[in-house]
Amino acid sequence: MAGNRRPLVGLLAAEGVSLVGSRMSMVALPWFALVVTGSAARTGVVAFAEMLPYVLACALGGPLIDRIGARRTSIAADLGSAAAVATVPLLHLADLLSFGTLIGLVAVAGLLRGFGDTAKRVVFPETVAAAGTPMTRATSLHDGLSRLATLLGAPLAGLLIAVLDAPLVLLLDAGTFVVGALLVALAVPRRLSTVEPAPGGDGAAPGREPYLVALRAGLRYLRHARLVQGIVLLLLVTNLADAAYTAILAPVWATEVVRSSTALGLLTASFALGAVLGNVVFTVVAHRVPRFAVFAVGFLLAGAPRFVALAVLDRLWVIYLVSFVAGVSVAAINPILGAVSFERIPEQLRARVLGLVHAASWAGIPLGGLLGGLAVQELRLPVACLAFGAAYLLVTLMPFVMPVWRELDRPPTPAEPPTPPAGPAETLAGPAETAAQTPVETPVEAPGETPAQTPGGPVAAPAGSELTDAPRR
Repeated sequence: MAGNRRPLVGLLAAEGVSLVGSRMSMVALPWFALVVTGSAARTGVVAFAEMLPYVLACALGGPLIDRIGARRTSIAADLGSAAAVATVPLLHLADLLSFGTLIGLVAVAGLLRGFGDTAKRVVFPETVAAAGTPMTRATSLHDGLSRLATLLGAPLAGLLIAVLDAPLVLLLDAGTFVVGALLVALAVPRRLSTVEPAPGGDGAAPGREPYLVALRAGLRYLRHARLVQGIVLLLLVTNLADAAYTAILAPVWATEVVRSSTALGLLTASFALGAVLGNVVFTVVAHRVPRFAVFAVGFLLAGAPRFVALAVLDRLWVIYLVSFVAGVSVAAINPILGAVSFERIPEQLRARVLGLVHAASWAGIPLGGLLGGLAVQELRLPVACLAFGAAYLLVTLMPFVMPVWRELDRPPTPAEPPTPPAGPAETLAGPAETAAQTPVETPVEAPGETPAQTPGGPVAAPAGSELTDAPRR
């Protein structure tokens, strides 16, 4: 019997609108920072200021989201993000925006977005369950929406920057946060974001647990998850490189080599177009293809070639073609990681576990922009691209040599409830076997859409992988 699809459709619509704005901002903010500061290193500092609070909010915000409520947190965070983002262009147009103020506003926006993205990841599987939609298909649809937003938002931003200028594009991004908050408020009922107490517990809802006890429960669940640890390491490095690519390498390539904001939008759009087409195919065949092979080969092809293309190629159409192929290759990564994580993480632990994994996977993103700016300044663009590409290649070879990655092909099993707490300090941890299968999607959004990724995607994953759902690429 068909379920209630209204909450899922409403949440996806809210994410779609917000993601289009974020993709526009992903192009407009680095461009704005480069023009205003005239420094790749300072642009890297802006990227760092946005992503560090984002990662901290994801890592530490889970217990707070449990207490406040995921739906309420999502709405409040989106409205706060709208105010912070809108203040940047308004102060600039009034000639009142100092570099320190820009850093502060970007940090506030990153912090609020971290809470909002984590809250939406908690609400998402509940709307999927209410709709009666298979999880792998739902995560694939969500990831496809994210990539479609990049396909539309990035080139639109490049065009609007050329016609209207970057500050006005940032104002449009602020407006999309408001629309997203309204859609969640109207379409997602409160009861969907209410988590039931853990079986065998004292009857108190997770939101009543002391903050540190709740956070410790998430850490304990992950402690023996070897596959998750491998995924976090892989995404830590690739998200760092993707952050450098999105926030520094690609914008510097567009401004200094091609001298066109449109070229930057087309670079991101070519990746997104490939990702959208790949996502359509994967949505149809997801239940028939092996997760490990698709994940490992896709990640290998989606990463390092993009960096090498910027470093050594002159023809724009070839660079765009490499980006397109990378997008096709990465299309299945986030759906696979999201489905595996949602299938195995107990509902009452999702906020804290998904937040921790997402934060750990994205921990390199704040450094990505900073290191990217320094690398370009000290090594010049071609050498910086090759250095980050080499790091990307090394970590994407890991799945081929480490047996634990074969667990991606293990049949999904329902997430087992946590064991009853023996005391406040013992509040749960699911069995090691279950935890070991808790991968997370995380954002990469570097290859074309990261800072994100995420994406948030996050993820975003290579240039275009974003993060919503679980930590993502």
